[in-house]
Amino acid sequence: MDLQNEKLKNVLVINSSARYTGSKSRTLAETFINHWRIKNLNSKIQLRELGNKIIPHITEEWIRAAFKPLDNRTEEDSNALEVSDEYIKELKDADVIVVASPMYNWSIPSSLKAYIDQVVRVNETWSYNPENFQNPYIGLLENKTVVLLLTRGSQGYEKGSYNEDIDFQTNYLKRVFNVIGITDIHVINIDGEANNQEEYRLNISIAHQKTIELIETKLS
Repeated sequence: MDLQNEKLKNVLVINSSARYTGSKSRTLAETFINHWRIKNLNSKIQLRELGNKIIPHITEEWIRAAFKPLDNRTEEDSNALEVSDEYIKELKDADVIVVASPMYNWSIPSSLKAYIDQVVRVNETWSYNPENFQNPYIGLLENKTVVLLLTRGSQGYEKGSYNEDIDFQTNYLKRVFNVIGITDIHVINIDGEANNQEEYRLNISIAHQKTIELIETKLS
């Protein structure tokens, strides 16, 4: 990269696996981080840990505060939104957002869902257009790229395949980021931990190579 002519991109890496040891989504995120640093000297990488942290759920106080105009919020309102504000600032500051997520019970980890509830916030990451009732969401986060690094124990979650109808991980995450304004989304997945182990090892190798190629060809 020509540092004189290129703006260095800020990267936010979100890990949501409950496991440290043996987590394939974490190792995929590590491959991304390591190769990104090789290609982007001095680039800022922000790490956000979800899988082994208690992520606050939204509350009645949170909802009341979020829908209040900023000038009308009390100190209690600001306290209720403190974590949400921190997460949203990280998203706004990032040019590239990497979400590493295993599939739990055909969906995402509950910690990642709690995080999403904190950041999908009216007038912060999206606004409402009442004149378009079929698609009323206006995303407020622009010029960002999302990379989804997904792992699943089984196989066949691709469109038209036998497990497509129970994949509540991939399309859900895509939709969430679409709502807040991000449409440049890349998906790399590792499938089949519970299936043929030789094929699974090959899938792991391919996913790591795809991660490197994505940085080389699309993100650098």
